[in-house]
Amino acid sequence: MAGMIGGDSSVARPQGGTAQAYTAALVVLATVFFMWGFVTVLNDTLIPHFKTAFQLDYAQVLLIQLVFFLAYLIMAIPSAKILERTGYKLSVVLGLLGMAVSAAGFIPAAMLESYGLFLVALFLLAASITLLQVAANPYVAVIGPPDTASSRLNLVQALNSAGTMLAPLFGGLLILGHGAADTAHGAVHLTATQRTASVHTVELPYAIIAVVLLALAILVWRVRLPDLGKETRRMARTERARHSLWQHRNLVFGVPAIALYLICEVGIGSTLINFMSLPSIGGLSHQRAADYLTLYWGGAMAGRFIGAWLLRRMKPQRLLSAVTLGALALVATVLATSGHVAMYCLLAVGLCNSIMFPTIFTLGISGLGPLTEEGSGLLIMAIAGGALAELQGVLADHIGLHLSYILPWVCYGYVLFYALWGYRTSGAVQSEQLVSS
Repeated sequence: MAGMIGGDSSVARPQGGTAQAYTAALVVLATVFFMWGFVTVLNDTLIPHFKTAFQLDYAQVLLIQLVFFLAYLIMAIPSAKILERTGYKLSVVLGLLGMAVSAAGFIPAAMLESYGLFLVALFLLAASITLLQVAANPYVAVIGPPDTASSRLNLVQALNSAGTMLAPLFGGLLILGHGAADTAHGAVHLTATQRTASVHTVELPYAIIAVVLLALAILVWRVRLPDLGKETRRMARTERARHSLWQHRNLVFGVPAIALYLICEVGIGSTLINFMSLPSIGGLSHQRAADYLTLYWGGAMAGRFIGAWLLRRMKPQRLLSAVTLGALALVATVLATSGHVAMYCLLAVGLCNSIMFPTIFTLGISGLGPLTEEGSGLLIMAIAGGALAELQGVLADHIGLHLSYILPWVCYGYVLFYALWGYRTSGAVQSEQLVSS
């Protein structure tokens, strides 16, 4: 990988090696993290909206997350190849341009009132985000000292969470705020005219998103980022032939940890609006529930800022163990109770989720040395686990939405196993001489 760290002492250095170069790169990338978080969580608004507009059941509407996260599985390796050929900066620009075009694809899908075309646009949108993830996550992890990699990645992921916190407000105002069923309390039967109007409400917000993404792509293109690209990638191709990914237990157990964590994050976030709308829970309208959804993602943002500070003072696996135990306790309470107790406990899970992905990611690539590029690609591919949130939709249709949260509870159990034992490294590369171009 370009500018790879190896073991626990080497640090990637951009050309010029200045702190200002690091800071500028992190600021620009934090903006990118914000936008893909914003766009990803807007799906949580689309799900209740399209469920009503297209008269879908839970399994059908959660196809939104299935096709979205399936793109990570299909596009992670091609994205890594693009990164190897083009470098970090151009990969980020291409990812942003792809996102802009895909967001614009919502306009013809709405004009044709085609749920299938919306799914295609969402797949292409996620494919572009995959390229951004493959480039940006390892770049942030290796751009500074390895002992603060978890803290650094949690910090920029906090900006990602800022996007996820604001997305429900944006979606609630421009999408759910204009649908007849979304502003009403309880079930509403839509006329053909109302269904058509509901589908068309997505045109304006996604047109705005497309313009913003295009402007961000131009900004990234014009800003100079540290080059960690050419010579180190050539060196890594020679070095990595001497090592095997399967020798690294922390990566082997880390891939399913990422996948199962994504089932939790996506499954809970995707169903929260419908859950809070249940008469036995909160009896809220979809529009009002979207405001509460902001608390879920806001907790994730706050937790990442706090986590970035805590991870400079404690081992990442210990913090991961603590928050996972918290998530298990909260979801167990949700399953055992109802009303506002269950509602607020499920919202509080967002705080526990906060540091899970970036911490598992950095633990997973620890000690990979010249294999970090491939290891990062596998961990990004594991984000496809979010597609398995579709299983919660199937459970909800058969045993009820409330009881379907048994699925994330089981998944958190594996994350706890990873935090306690699975993270431990084996076959770590202790040192590596690196060159940047």
